[in-house]
Amino acid sequence: MGKHDLNKFKGVIVAFYGCYDGNGDIDPQAVRDLARYYKEAGVKGLYVGGSSGEGMLQSTAERKLVLEAVMEEVGSEMTIIAHVGAPSTRESVELAKHAEAVKADAVSAVPSIYYRLSPDSVEHHWRAMIDSTALPFIIYHIPQLTGFHLSTGLLKKLSALDNVIGVKISSESTYELQQFKAAGGPDFLVLNGPDEQYLAGRSMGADGGIGGTYGVMPELFLKLEQCIQTGDLESAREWQGKINEVISELLQFPSLYGGCKALLKLRGLDIGEPRLPLLPATDRDQEAVARLHDKLTEYTAQAKA
Repeated sequence: MGKHDLNKFKGVIVAFYGCYDGNGDIDPQAVRDLARYYKEAGVKGLYVGGSSGEGMLQSTAERKLVLEAVMEEVGSEMTIIAHVGAPSTRESVELAKHAEAVKADAVSAVPSIYYRLSPDSVEHHWRAMIDSTALPFIIYHIPQLTGFHLSTGLLKKLSALDNVIGVKISSESTYELQQFKAAGGPDFLVLNGPDEQYLAGRSMGADGGIGGTYGVMPELFLKLEQCIQTGDLESAREWQGKINEVISELLQFPSLYGGCKALLKLRGLDIGEPRLPLLPATDRDQEAVARLHDKLTEYTAQAKA
């Protein structure tokens, strides 16, 4: 782990959204516009092709196209982590090699989905990606979606490998987060996944976070991180509360990503609708989207003040 600069992966990293045109195809210009928006907002890094990016709903060629557009726009200015997890190990390795070819800063992956795999199978799957490039690797632990629960034993085994630098933990237990940090050691990154628990995760040892709702309110998460870094926990709790108000309202839409994309459109970024089976916000939802946009505009102004 000593050969990698871990500081570039700490702090607020936005989980990048899938960007589509009116036909539902990848829109490279929208990808570039969204990446530039986050850079100008002050975000330090992007996590491309994960859950928020709808990577599991895209072909390998589409996922490569998205990463290429991000790298062309902000690759020299931001930390870019490419999520390369796919159902098959073969696809995952292909995506990992592509990420290295376009000079991403790191790769990350969930276990293979659908099949219930043994720890040995998951280890073999991840090791194939780890061994295929010289890039640092970040484990992605999201058991509620993959059905695989990473043990501290397997985490310790993998964290001993030179290129395995950390874990993104999206399970809801901050106890587990703390246990992963203890198992990995002080030089092993733990990145908080549940957006509504950013403060809790950071207080239990997380080095930063990667999240999907960061994308509609990066200013609020940057403000929250600033409060944490300065030790102003009272203000940090207030900002986490504001963030959670927005998250709670986003969860009322037909899909989280449909709500996020409708909200972003009012912020001036049209990145299309989520890919089915993820549902878009409906015409009936637009009044609620507008109200949420007004609230978020107010909170964003406060964060910048």
